[in-house]
Amino acid sequence: MSDSRATEERRLRRDLGLWGLTAIGFSNIIGSGWLFAAMYAAQTAGPAAILAWLGAGVLCALVALVMVELGVSRPEGGGTVRWPLLASGRLVGTLIGWSTLLSVGGTAAEISAIMQYAGHYLPWVYHHGSLTGRGLAVALALSVVLTALNWFGVKLFARVNNLVSVFKVVVPVLTVVALFASGFHSGRMTDPAHGGFAPYGYAAVLSALAGGGIVYSLNGFQAPLDFSGETRNPRRTMPGSVLGGIGLALVLYLALQLAFLFTVPERLLGHGWSGVSFDSPFGQLALILNLQWVSSLLYVDAVVSPGGSAYVGVALDARHTYALAKNGTLPRFFMRVSGRRGIPQRALLLNLAVIVVFLLPFNGWQQIVSVMGDMYLLIYAASAVAVSVFLRRPDGRIRGWVPGLVWIAPLSFVVAGEFVYWSGWHDLRLALPMVLIGLLIFLFLRPEGRARRSLGRELLDGAWLVVYLLALTLLSWLGSFKGSGHLRAPYDSIAVAVLSAAVFGWAVRAGRGVPEAPAALLDVSDEGPVGA
Repeated sequence: MSDSRATEERRLRRDLGLWGLTAIGFSNIIGSGWLFAAMYAAQTAGPAAILAWLGAGVLCALVALVMVELGVSRPEGGGTVRWPLLASGRLVGTLIGWSTLLSVGGTAAEISAIMQYAGHYLPWVYHHGSLTGRGLAVALALSVVLTALNWFGVKLFARVNNLVSVFKVVVPVLTVVALFASGFHSGRMTDPAHGGFAPYGYAAVLSALAGGGIVYSLNGFQAPLDFSGETRNPRRTMPGSVLGGIGLALVLYLALQLAFLFTVPERLLGHGWSGVSFDSPFGQLALILNLQWVSSLLYVDAVVSPGGSAYVGVALDARHTYALAKNGTLPRFFMRVSGRRGIPQRALLLNLAVIVVFLLPFNGWQQIVSVMGDMYLLIYAASAVAVSVFLRRPDGRIRGWVPGLVWIAPLSFVVAGEFVYWSGWHDLRLALPMVLIGLLIFLFLRPEGRARRSLGRELLDGAWLVVYLLALTLLSWLGSFKGSGHLRAPYDSIAVAVLSAAVFGWAVRAGRGVPEAPAALLDVSDEGPVGA
């Protein structure tokens, strides 16, 4: 690593421990999703939605184990966008970096959600599914406030996030207890009057993963890994914080799902589970059950929970932008870390600008999040490739802290591919072409110095990702998840699994030909990459 990069890396403060990291992961998972996912999952799969939550928890844990190994063995700020570059070369690093920059829209979505929920008390901020002019002004002001709170150091960030996380636990737990205490309809899980346990078939369980909001709700468990460069003892704290965040969130989501299934009044099930619809599921359900105090608390938490996720999101986005500058995808100007605060403040400012860009044309929550989940899943897939490449390199620095990586990594890659596919054609037709725009950035930003390789060699190194994205797009159009239906279930999912396994093998073989660190670290000039 060059002296300037090493100097900036050393300025990051190692102030985070196990509880701080676990709170970051949990707070990043529990956002606006808990307020809606239970209803949408029930609409899609009925009581069988429980299986979707359990499956998603297991599969996310597999992906998390891969990322834990990387975070423990190769800790650095913004690691999730550094590892693909070091393992697979500049093309993959640029495409994944571009996906990460686009995922800043997730933070904009949480801010938009706050405005939507605040519209219950302030109707002038949200109207007809989008922000009003005054609502947009408030959203922009909130973006500035969240950026300012992240400006003054990671220790303050962790303390504030810990307080928000406590509120995020207390309100959902009180909601579950109050709903069960108000009325309990036994036999709901298997009641034949409403279609039994799986009224829409077990294929609907897969649809619930994306269509029911389950994947979006559990997404964000990787948050502690992006703080691995600011952790006191990553080997000891990283595995427990990531898996602990997933476990706590999954228990909470399962409790909320059961509370919804068992307490919806019988009169609302006349058209089955698909006919149960609320604008604000738990808030309106609490009012129907005469739990006014719970409803009031829920509307407050409907601001706090998305606000907490947006707060963590702003911090994560800054670490990602810092890492992109470190990669050479952005000018090194944005890699500068404040010597006094230990925070990449210039990266914070750039991400504030990106949030504003997302809020202006896409100022509705659903508009923004419709493609965000796929961006995260591609990052997970690239991390699975990275850990396998590092395992096969003499200086890969992978020590095997997580047992079974040889089979966990390819399985997690296949799982990520299935999750992307199950999100459906309506989302993928927007998400995957947006990622491929990163090809233009790859061609425009050419590094100089020792790290420069021939364009043809770089294209060969990362061609697997371009082919994979194009093939997934084609299968999504042919498949049964909101596609044309030419390729029916379960053969479509099987085809995606076979494709993913083949591409994974190709990616690992290609990665072994990429120059090893430190040569793989892009050596850009102080002024930034060419064209910056």
